[in-house]
Amino acid sequence: MKYEYGLSLEELEKRTSKDYLVTKKMLDLDAFEFLKLADGDKKALSYLVKAARIIEKINMQLDSHHNLPFKNFLDEELKKGAKADKRAQLTKILFDAQKGIFALDCESNMVKLAANLEKRAGRGLYPDNLEKEEFHNILINMINEGKILDVKKILNQRSVVERKDKELVAIDYVDKFEQDFKKIAELLLRASCLSTNTEFNEYLRLQAQAFLVADPMLDAYADKKWAALQDTPLEFTITRENYSDEMTETVYENPKLSELLKKHDIPVISKDYLGARVGIVNKEGTDYILKVKDYLPLMALHMPYSDEYEQVIKQDSEVSQTMVDVDLIEVAGDVGAFRAGITLAENLPNNDKLSLTIGGGRRNVYHRQIRFITSEDAKQKLQERLDNILEKEFHQYYDDTMDHPFTIGHENGHSLGPKGGCEALGKYKSIIEENKADMVSLSMLDILTEEGLYTEEQRKKIIVTYAADNMLKSKPELTQAHRVRSVMQNYYFIQNEAMKISKDGFLSVNIDRMVYIARQMLGEIVKVQMSGDFKQGEKYVLDNFIWTDEMEIVSQKLKKISKRLNGTVEHKLADKLFEEKI
Repeated sequence: MKYEYGLSLEELEKRTSKDYLVTKKMLDLDAFEFLKLADGDKKALSYLVKAARIIEKINMQLDSHHNLPFKNFLDEELKKGAKADKRAQLTKILFDAQKGIFALDCESNMVKLAANLEKRAGRGLYPDNLEKEEFHNILINMINEGKILDVKKILNQRSVVERKDKELVAIDYVDKFEQDFKKIAELLLRASCLSTNTEFNEYLRLQAQAFLVADPMLDAYADKKWAALQDTPLEFTITRENYSDEMTETVYENPKLSELLKKHDIPVISKDYLGARVGIVNKEGTDYILKVKDYLPLMALHMPYSDEYEQVIKQDSEVSQTMVDVDLIEVAGDVGAFRAGITLAENLPNNDKLSLTIGGGRRNVYHRQIRFITSEDAKQKLQERLDNILEKEFHQYYDDTMDHPFTIGHENGHSLGPKGGCEALGKYKSIIEENKADMVSLSMLDILTEEGLYTEEQRKKIIVTYAADNMLKSKPELTQAHRVRSVMQNYYFIQNEAMKISKDGFLSVNIDRMVYIARQMLGEIVKVQMSGDFKQGEKYVLDNFIWTDEMEIVSQKLKKISKRLNGTVEHKLADKLFEEKI
């Protein structure tokens, strides 16, 4: 296929310039965190980075059928040297940043790097020419013909779907990308012979085995071991999250199909995209994060309607959750794609993963290099932002370091509330879950302050910093779960007089009311999750996803302050480790 550039040279030059393309820097070549490692751990990291980049190759194919061919097209153009079209060079910069042809930028504009392609709901996980209505009809016919097991495989989180005559067939991704997963397994096994930590090495061996055989239980064993790791020098994660699947969850929009799925007890689980994280555990940062672990049972007890559903956190047993702060070397694939933003932390495995049914716990990993604001330019932009959108009396309570404790509350919030049953919320499930996690973080502040985890001053700073940071540059698309939840929260707090935006776009915060209203919203969210009802979830989201005139005023001010549209990740140490011969 012949590809056409999607952006003009002028637009590419703008989007790749310093003001429009923010860079997050992973550990550098001379990083002390790396230099102080034992030789075995240093050598192991080389294998882990190589494995991560193969995961990235696989995920590009899950993201779009055209990603790898388009990447090859750009690489061939760049080989022409001085004769190469400059658009190839600049397009490659954006392609590598967003790790694909299609992405929404910071202002919710679709960045399409190939003009003659359109983003598909099925991405690379379904046939490129499969429309939603046909998808539903094929499943209905297959169910009516008694092909229940085949449909279960199609609606499973770890399968790639292809056409077979007039039907669809699912292929486990370990089988679909067999040769690549074999290479990854070999690299993990080699790393396990070098790393200095016995428990970490056992996890690597379990994960390697899971990549050699298409057996979900093998992944469960690896996940269970990974989630139990606490005192290890290195971090290596295979991230599997399904926020980006826009096709599978549409089955709940078809009443006839939805009823058939329910009748035949066919679970519907959105499909996973794969990422990989390689890093070094920071002990000091981890010790700070672990302080909250002792409070998790108390937080679970104070969840709305806590006696009406099963929770992951049990009152009468040890908390099965580890937490680490990580200095990042590499973020690859789904976890490393800079699309409007990039994640600060992750709480995995998610509720749909098998490991949680065999006694496995969860693991929270926090990304140090992504959360830090280090450059003077960035600090000046932050101050300019405050001067233009936050009422002066609240500046004393804004502290960018308070994003971290709020994020800790958010990630732990994913472990609280209903343990399962949210898949039926379809395309709204991720929005509602992210909304829940934020409201857990806010609603627990008074309890945690009373218990001594936070001071009253810190409590105020967390609230105001959250409110100021929640203002957006544009109204997001419904596919952007993390941003949609911000609009919902802003609208809800304004409607309930916990926040106010003046006609000239300045935010004020009723600090004493914020936690109370957050708890009120959390109760509503939990009720929706407990219902497992698509229509109820849809109504809740749409009733609160209201972009007001005041929000628009703030957004226009933010656009003038910050030109940023895209972002990219720089990983010099990872590049060096990747090039090392093995």
